[in-house]
Amino acid sequence: AKSTQLKESVSIVCFLGNDVQSITSGLLNLNEKVYKKFLDYKKFQIIAIYPKDKTDDVNALKDKIGAFTDMQKWKFVPSTKAEIEGFYQSFAYNEPLINLSSTKAFLIDKNLSLRGRLKDDKTNKKLYGYNLNSVSELNGKLKDDIKVLYYEYYAAFKDRNKNKANRKEVGI
Repeated sequence: AKSTQLKESVSIVCFLGNDVQSITSGLLNLNEKVYKKFLDYKKFQIIAIYPKDKTDDVNALKDKIGAFTDMQKWKFVPSTKAEIEGFYQSFAYNEPLINLSSTKAFLIDKNLSLRGRLKDDKTNKKLYGYNLNSVSELNGKLKDDIKVLYYEYYAAFKDRNKNKANRKEVGI
């Protein structure tokens, strides 16, 4: 199996935890509202991290999502409890995992930075981690924030190419 890479990708990371059934409806929301919209984007992926002993539950989940979806950019990563907790702690997010699970989806840019909003329009607080059970949050905020990332990359790419073109014109 190809190893999953975060670097150079726009990734949504989810923590499925020990009770995969309890998070299934949230993942179906994510699939419907976000994944399907970005399926054709380059370097886009959803990474679902789960405890190694939950493979049967995760296979059932894959069947549920796969019934309606091309799953090529869903990556399911079996991990130990220590790996899951360590990776989650690297986000420095202020809500603990419950049963190795989170109801939030996390947006990671291609430089491995956690992305979100410094000021959420509703709460006026930072927003990192998008509620899987809120269709409006996924459909609005997460989708918009992914578009912003792709726009940033596109603008940077365009600037780089413009600079190359300028050098050529000077005859260097």
